[in-house]
Amino acid sequence: MKQFMDENFMLNNDTAIRLYHGYAKDMPIFDYHCHLSPKMMYEDKPFGNITEIFLGGDHYKWRYMRSNGIDESYITGDKSDYEKFKAFCGCLQYAVGNPLYHWTHLELKRYFGVNDIVTEESCDRIWEKCNAVIRDTQMSPSKLINQSNVAVICTTDDPADSLEYHKRIAEKGHINARVLPALRPDFLINIDKDTFTDYIERLSKASGIKIESYDDAIKAVYSRIDYFHSLGCRISDHALDGVPYNTDYNAVEVFKKAMSGEKISRAEADAYKCETLIRLAKKYKELDWAMQLHIGALRNNNTRMFEKLGADTGFDSIADYSIAAELSALLDAMEKNDNLPKTILYTLNPKDNYVLATMLGNFQSAQTAGKIQFGSGWWFNDQRDGMTEQMRALANLGALNKFVGMLTDSRSFLSYTRHEYFRRILCNLIGEWVENGEFPADYKILGKIVEDISYNNAVKYFNLGE
Repeated sequence: MKQFMDENFMLNNDTAIRLYHGYAKDMPIFDYHCHLSPKMMYEDKPFGNITEIFLGGDHYKWRYMRSNGIDESYITGDKSDYEKFKAFCGCLQYAVGNPLYHWTHLELKRYFGVNDIVTEESCDRIWEKCNAVIRDTQMSPSKLINQSNVAVICTTDDPADSLEYHKRIAEKGHINARVLPALRPDFLINIDKDTFTDYIERLSKASGIKIESYDDAIKAVYSRIDYFHSLGCRISDHALDGVPYNTDYNAVEVFKKAMSGEKISRAEADAYKCETLIRLAKKYKELDWAMQLHIGALRNNNTRMFEKLGADTGFDSIADYSIAAELSALLDAMEKNDNLPKTILYTLNPKDNYVLATMLGNFQSAQTAGKIQFGSGWWFNDQRDGMTEQMRALANLGALNKFVGMLTDSRSFLSYTRHEYFRRILCNLIGEWVENGEFPADYKILGKIVEDISYNNAVKYFNLGE
């Protein structure tokens, strides 16, 4: 029997052990998509206790606690931080097979030097040890980032954002990583939301362009893209529930209708979204940006809890949209005039792994190796099975060696251990192929593949240097 989470945790063969410790372990982290707060990074306030940093905003942990029947007062409610931590420990001890069990223990080991196994009985001891580390080191966002060997962080930012904290972070110089914005224009895309007209006013103020028409809106967002670019942004991101492709309606007229307060149909909204994505892609291509498309979430399922807690609190799930034909048509519409930028496709539903893995080959280009990427196991899939199946699909149908690798997609400053978790899974998968005689034990080639997926491919792909 193996020791619980020893140095060779998840490395089940000699090749995997050699690849992880010799090539993957010490590579820097290029975190090209996350939801960390630039304001928190700039202010860099020390955390008060382990609950603040451990449970604050981490809806993975919240969902697990709810599944164990923990009352909401111990999750997002008014119970004390100690009581919340105690409740979490009490149910985590039974989390057999859940990646949270591994993530939590990795976080305790790497950032607090705590090797205790989490149980209800060990809770008080862990609470005291972690809080002593937080107190003695004045643990803050910058210290966690710097300790994690992070080279680049790309946050998630609305086009109307001033990006003032990105500027201040660069001026302050307390974070070793480059902290860069990434454009997330969902409010502009989602014309069918009640907030759309208010958002257009915000965009108008931010850009200094009076928006009276659809073309004005595009000029305004182009202006903001140029501004983001001047501050180092090279990445955009779009959260798409399904894939909006419709050419039966005119975006100009749909925009006018929405701004006048008229209700628009689903087909009209899709036509507007389709045209807007195509126009944005053109701008991204001109600036050599990468475009991320996150596909397949079913959000805010629990109306009562949404009204109580708001979005991103653990009440989303996987959707089962049909996406192949629409995604093909959308990418082809961008490609027709050579306006398809570097693109990363993510699916929340693993049923579409082969859809995306085969879609890549339709639109590749010698201008950029792996121009169209199959994004890493996302959200509900960033666990061992999800990551492994994503990489198997990519290897079966494309070029795994050009994969840009892992990202945190998290609001937690402890989530950099997810990169370790991913790298162990990567090395074990490749190690299995080598041990089975399916690929030669050439460590010059194997080591390059592992180092490239861990870090080097992202540096080249996003063209941000070191």
